[in-house]
This record gives sequence, structure tokens and C-alpha cells, in this order.
Amino acid sequence: MTAFQRLALLLCPWALAACSTLPAPRSADDSPTPPARPAAAAAGESTPSTPSAAPPAPASAAIATAPPLPSVHPVASVVAPADLWERMERGFAMPDLDNELVQQWERWYASRPDYLQRMADRASKYLFHVVEEIERRNLPLELALLPFIESAFNPQAVSHAKAAGMWQFMPATGKHYDLKQNAFRDDRRDVLASTRAALDYLERLHRMFGDWHLALAAYNWGEGNVQRAIKRNQAAGLPTGYPDLRMPDETRNYVPKLQAVKNLVTAPQHRGVKLPVIGNHPFFDTVRIDRDIDVAVVARLAGVSEADFRTLNPSHNKPVIMASGTPEILLPWDNALLFTQRLREHGGPVASWTAWRVPQDMTTAQAARQLGWDERALREINRVPPRMRLKAGSTILVPREGKLDRDVPEHLADNAQLLLTPDVPPTRTVRVKARAGDTLAAIARRHRVGVAELAAWNKLSVGARLRAGQTLQIHVPATRTAHAGGKPAKAAAPRKATAKAASPRKPGAVRTAQARKP
Repeated sequence: MTAFQRLALLLCPWALAACSTLPAPRSADDSPTPPARPAAAAAGESTPSTPSAAPPAPASAAIATAPPLPSVHPVASVVAPADLWERMERGFAMPDLDNELVQQWERWYASRPDYLQRMADRASKYLFHVVEEIERRNLPLELALLPFIESAFNPQAVSHAKAAGMWQFMPATGKHYDLKQNAFRDDRRDVLASTRAALDYLERLHRMFGDWHLALAAYNWGEGNVQRAIKRNQAAGLPTGYPDLRMPDETRNYVPKLQAVKNLVTAPQHRGVKLPVIGNHPFFDTVRIDRDIDVAVVARLAGVSEADFRTLNPSHNKPVIMASGTPEILLPWDNALLFTQRLREHGGPVASWTAWRVPQDMTTAQAARQLGWDERALREINRVPPRMRLKAGSTILVPREGKLDRDVPEHLADNAQLLLTPDVPPTRTVRVKARAGDTLAAIARRHRVGVAELAAWNKLSVGARLRAGQTLQIHVPATRTAHAGGKPAKAAAPRKATAKAASPRKPGAVRTAQARKP
């Protein structure tokens, strides 16, 4: 027997003795139910200790004495805003301004329900898009009311200072924010482009000033002016908030106007105002185009009027949309799908216009002859004023035919300019002498020129007195000449000298000629 076998025989009795001390196994039916744990202990709270001699309570008693479970409250339902006004109100986040100017503008708007109605009617086409863009950037929704103050939501509005569009961009500011302004379109009026640019600008101003009221003042007055006003107050030890700055009346009333409209939106009943319902849904859809297309064709395929099309696409002032410059157009929501389907089925050409760059200075008549077109039609479609000629490099709209049957390239669609110069015929300068008693008006009348022009040519005032024999300069067309007697005459061909021409004049004729001298 090996050593391993001997060891196993020695350990076997010990193992059997240990097993005999184990409790007999119970069946599943005989296993006792553990006592219920008090709710406080389950929640982690301390509980009074129970004497060890106390027998465990039956399961049924534990269940009967346990405190009732807390009632479960239903999750609050998310209700969509009833209309766009309510949606905007939920996103208002600017601090309120409360002063006499705000109350004054509340009364002003509330007393003009027709004006509010017109503004709301215009806004109903664009406001959903504006709200969507503001929410996407997580900005306060008071900004959606700003076009009410700037332009009454009119994308065709132009101020006396040449600001344009519903966000009222000045030409230079618009260019800084990539709003194209050329002979074919003005993106300051474009709904999508101008909204993007305005929110970019407002975000920048808020980062600069850290205050929405100051940012709005800068949007209206210019950031440089607001910065200087703040520095003046700082130097004088004065507060630098919006109400504390010295500013023009227009800017002083700017934020109060916005606050007044906000107050009418949040509590229209306070002023007896009834705002028209604007649905919380998009009014238009965006449709991409990949080739030039006439406005008339778009309107016909979409089933809308040209006027309605231009209401949604106000940046275009020509009868054709150039795909390289404007790859998207806006159409009413229900008409967008109809247009897409009909355009896919349309077999013929969709554009009848293209662009042509003028190679050299020329009159509209010369350009029309070169293009085989009517001059009056050329002037009308390109809005060329009378007595103006086209300068080299101008880009004009022309019929799409012959060699010009092509889409407009991007560099022309984005940078086309109409360059004009006065259409003045070639002139030459003649000199005349004033007679005794002559005035500028008399000389101007004899030579069929304007008195102001004659005075300017000779650096005189219109009422200047003339001396007999004084020399004056007159600019006349190259085909005309100034006659000594004041009447224009054609240049006479040189005559051969004859004996008769060389003969002395009659005495009477000499006396007559001398009598005319002063």
C-alpha cells in the first residue's frame, strides 16, 4: 500500500463525522419566509433594535403592518404651443425694461390695430423660419420680434439711409456679412440670407457687450457709437447700462419699442389687443434648382402668382433666377412639391434670359444693334435711365438666343454691376464776345445753352454783369458752331477769291457795318 492510500484511509473517518453534523435538507415547501424589512430600513434609515428573544413575525402580519407605498404621479404631458405667439413667449429670456417709453409705445401700438394686423399678416410668411433659426442657436426669442421694429416685417422696405430688407442692413454691413448686392439681386432682402446674417451680427454684438439691450442699441446705432457712449459714462463715473447712456432718440426708443411689442404678445388683453393667429408650422419650403429659370415659369409650374413668388423671394429684381447665384428658391409649402413634380415633367427650355458683359463703352442703341435687340426693351429690362450710356464691364440682361444661349456663370451672377456714364455727345469749345448790354441769359438764349452751364463754363455767377467785348467760352456739339450773330450755322465751304469779292464795298454798306459797332 502506497503512502497516498494510507493517508486516505486515515482521513476518511474524520470526513464522515463532519458530514453527520450538517442539518438535513429542507424541501422548497418547508422553507420559512424571511421577515419583511421595515420601509425605513429599506430606505437606509436607522430603526429601533428588536430583542433577540422575540420570535419573527409571520409574513402575513408583516405585510398587513407595512406602510402603504407612495402614490405614483403621472408624467406631465407635453402640449405643443397653440400658435407661434405662444411658442415665442415660452422662449422669451431677455430682462424686461419698464419705463415710461415702454408704456408710451404700448399705447401707440394698441391704438393702431390695423397696423398690427398688416404687420402680422406679413410676418406670418416668415416668422416660423425666424423662430426656428433663433431656437437652433439657443438665443432669446425676443429677437424674432426685431423685424417688427426694423421694417414692420416688410422685406422690400428701404430706409432714408439706404438700409434694406426686413432686418434693415446698410450696404456696407450687408457686404461684411456676405449679403450680395449686384445688378441682379440684393441679398439684404433675401429671407434666409438676411436672417442668417442678422443673427450672426446680433450674436457678435452680444459677445462684445455681454448685454442684450446694449447689443440691440449697437445693432441700431453702431457698435462704435455704443462703445464711445460707455467710455464717456465710465470716465464720468456713471452707470453704463442701456437706460444710462446718452444716445439719439431713435436708439433711445429702440428697446422700448421691442419691449412694448413683447408685452402685447405676452398679455394682449392688458391693452385690449387681439393678435391674429399665426400657426406653429412652416409657411414655405425650400426648393433647389440646378439651372437658370424664368420667374414666370416658376410661377406657372408652382401654381402661384408672380407677385406671391416675389413675396417669398424678394431679393430678385429681374425676370430670371440664376442657379449659380441662387441655388434655392422659396415656395408655399403645398406648392413646392407640385413645382418639383411639374419641373421634372417639363420638356422645353425654362429660361429665356442670360447675362452679357459690355466689352467697351457704348450707347444703349449701339448695344441693341450689336445684340439685334430693341433699344427701348434693353433700357427697360435693365433699368437704364435716359441719356445714360453703358460703360465697359457692365453686365446686362439680354435674350437667351444664338451664341448667348447659356446659363449665367457664377462670377457674373455674384458680381454683376450696371456701370453707367452720361451719354453726352462730343463737344467743342467756341469763344464769343459779349456785346454792349448783353447778359448771360441773352448769350445763352442765342447759343441755345443753359444759363447755369454758361456761368459754370466761365466761372461766373448766374447774375454776373458782362463788359462789352468780354470773351466767353461755350461748349457746343461738335456738329454745331457759334455764329457771330448768335445763330448756329453750318460751316461754309471755302470760296475762291474773285474780282467781285475783292471789290470795295459800297459806302452805305460800310456805314451800316460801322454803325453796328458799339
